[in-house]
Amino acid sequence: MLHLVPWLRTAILWVMGRVFLQTGGLLLVMLLAAPFAFYAAGFGQDGLRGTLDGPHYLLSENGPANAGIFSHMLLGALITLLVPLQLIRPLRARLPALHRWTGRLVTLAAGITALGGLAYIALRGTIGGAVMDAGFTLYGALMLLAAVQTYRHARARRLDQHNAWALRLFWLVLGSWLYRVHYGLWYLTTGGLWSTPAFTGAFDLVQNFAFYLPYLIGVEIYLRRRFSSPGRRAKLPA
Repeated sequence: MLHLVPWLRTAILWVMGRVFLQTGGLLLVMLLAAPFAFYAAGFGQDGLRGTLDGPHYLLSENGPANAGIFSHMLLGALITLLVPLQLIRPLRARLPALHRWTGRLVTLAAGITALGGLAYIALRGTIGGAVMDAGFTLYGALMLLAAVQTYRHARARRLDQHNAWALRLFWLVLGSWLYRVHYGLWYLTTGGLWSTPAFTGAFDLVQNFAFYLPYLIGVEIYLRRRFSSPGRRAKLPA
């Protein structure tokens, strides 16, 4: 048995290191996304109160459309800050009640966020026209689906499915922030090549889908590899 001790110690250190890196990475994401979240929350509140400083392209004469987009921004800011905490394993293990109640809040807010954005697109349309309408409608529909499925599987105690949908929801929630990260990096490196103020340039058209679909594809690849072993194949999340 003694010869197993070094191997066991190595395994424990490896697991601890993984958990540490995962936790640190999630906290870093939350920290990096915080400025955007605070800005969006303030903008959403000002929009709902009718106290925006000057005209804005999102603001229109359509009251329900305004309510939809500003609610979308306010609640979107909240879930951007909260969703990384849901994936931190030590927090889930030590404070399961907090994880459950925060999860309920995140899924409810994500659903309302998605509906607010979808309502705005249906009532007014996006600045970028039909392609942006299509990209953002698909994004909102996927977020709504992921929020419902995450909550539904959690309630039914189907934890593999719940975890899979929670991971999809995580990346979808971060989509609004990633959209701006993509633009920031693109303008920093190219000066705004193939991008126009009306969001009709080649880069803009790709961005209508690129801020969420590649990340979801990555999640699906990860899930398929994770559940590809013979012992877990029957539990492959749907």
